Amino acid sequence: MHLKGALHTHTTCSDGDLSIKEVVRIYTGLGFDFIALTDHDYLLRPDCYEVIDTLKTELIIFKGVELTVFEKGYVHVNRIIGDRDVLHIFNHPSELDLPLKKVIDRITAVAGMLPIEAVEVTSKGFRSPEYEIPEIPFPKVATDDSHTRIGCGRAWIEMDCMRDKDKIIRAVRYGDFWNCYTENHHLYTK
Repeated sequence: MHLKGALHTHTTCSDGDLSIKEVVRIYTGLGFDFIALTDHDYLLRPDCYEVIDTLKTELIIFKGVELTVFEKGYVHVNRIIGDRDVLHIFNHPSELDLPLKKVIDRITAVAGMLPIEAVEVTSKGFRSPEYEIPEIPFPKVATDDSHTRIGCGRAWIEMDCMRDKDKIIRAVRYGDFWNCYTENHHLYTK
């Protein structure tokens, strides 16, 4: 089965402009099959994700959190929770504003603390190809890191996979997906 998904979305549960219901409606309308809600750990309101269980939707909704990890400053790592599996993605390395060698050092250091299994190659949904290199030894994922309506659907992954949270996580973990981007209303994939 062909699936389309977003692994990094924010809602009013932290610093996003859209409620969970609005995020679900928008991504459903964009033809997505799954999303991960990854609101910031230090802003996440308690019990905010409880509304997910009341939604009537075909969209697979992963509960997650964008962790703030301190390593010579701070970096962000998404923890995405499946039914049994958990996925950790090192977020937006281009936003560290560091030379490539130092970014690789940060990813390596954080991977010593958390089981990093993928690295974003986007910043707010825009491709950062300088991180699509073998020196970063993890699958590279495209995400839109949406906080507003305009940010939804800029970058995503697609895969041939069953509609199962743990199988989706494993597909990402093993690099069995492809990245997709929208720029200037033109779609291209890598």
